[in-house]
Amino acid sequence: MKNCVAVLCLFAAGAVSPMSAQEGSVPKGVPHLDHVFVIMMENHAYKQVIGNPNMPFTNQYANSVNSARNYFAVGHPSLTNYLEIVGGSNFGIRDDNSPDWHNSACTPNIIGKTVSLESTSTAICPIYGSGTDAATPVIDTSNETSGPPGDIDIDGVLGYAANPNTVAETIADELVASGLTWKSYQESLPPTGADEVNLADGLISNLVDIPTALPGSGLTNSSLIGLYAVKHNPFAYFQNVQEGLDPDLSLQRMAGFGGKGGLFADLASDHVPSFSFIAPDQCDDQHGRSNAGPECESDPNDNGTLVGLNPALMYQGDVTVQTLVTAIHESDVWQHGNDAIVIVWDENDYSISPTTNQVLLTVDTNHGPKGVQSKNFYTHFSLLKSLEAGFGLPCLNHACDSSTAVMSDLFASDGR
Repeated sequence: MKNCVAVLCLFAAGAVSPMSAQEGSVPKGVPHLDHVFVIMMENHAYKQVIGNPNMPFTNQYANSVNSARNYFAVGHPSLTNYLEIVGGSNFGIRDDNSPDWHNSACTPNIIGKTVSLESTSTAICPIYGSGTDAATPVIDTSNETSGPPGDIDIDGVLGYAANPNTVAETIADELVASGLTWKSYQESLPPTGADEVNLADGLISNLVDIPTALPGSGLTNSSLIGLYAVKHNPFAYFQNVQEGLDPDLSLQRMAGFGGKGGLFADLASDHVPSFSFIAPDQCDDQHGRSNAGPECESDPNDNGTLVGLNPALMYQGDVTVQTLVTAIHESDVWQHGNDAIVIVWDENDYSISPTTNQVLLTVDTNHGPKGVQSKNFYTHFSLLKSLEAGFGLPCLNHACDSSTAVMSDLFASDGR
């Protein structure tokens, strides 16, 4: 009982009440940005990436470009962090469940004031409207672990109260409203598109009955290797994107890495949107899949240190980072305008106390200083606020909090 009281007291002391999260003023402190590429990696802490001998490119790159050395994810699991990066809120979603596609009768969490947790298996209602999101406690004993010791959602000090002024918008809505463009590039997304696809291997998805499609193969639907996962495609959870009444805010804005309209084709043809959200598949982003071979096997023991990691999985992620960065650097778009590449890990997996949820973020610009190692305290909300500042967009939800800092030192231009 004493432990429970201590946790509650810590949350009360560390919780940040929203200033008036919603859509607010345009943040300042980042020079104008023409193109931004955000590359999402998975489930590894700062100390599992920095100093990892199986990630030589990433470590060299982090030292040569700008990096945040005091940057934190905001909660668990993965989907929560993806939503926070693009929308400044968890929208009441603290699990990795797939969308309840096109269900107009379903009440979104923010309207129903409900919280989806890992202990439930209910599909997530399409997000729309406004209302209250879920609190992010300092130490969480209700979601991925019952505790003690519990999960540290951020740094062991900071928490966020539930925000009653949450609006169901993302940076995609803001970009389109400002006449700018966006695209969600999802490796191993099938060529048929993203609609109702929860898992896919680049060709076959959960929409395909494998025994019927491959008779006599002996394969079952459970044989599907879920390389693409919708939980890493946050825009797909929003009602307006699912329904696609505006083609600029629709599932049409989602593509794989290869083929016509894919990431590499767009880079080669200089047809790159203002904002590119890039998610490698679950073998290449260091998440891991148990049925995809030893190089993709999840870490045997993920405890926030280098001990117990799958070296092949870490190396595969390192090669993926190098491939993506090289392709962007060699594109015509990188040679002009003000552009930035952001690489960020979504969370430190479980972050069992006393391990914090610190992750690595790097910023590489084609116009500013290199080698900045920032010790300023930043979170995923800081990333969204910084992108909004660079694109001249209003802040959203927790990006509007006065406590959310803009990453001016990492996005600075020459002479600043």
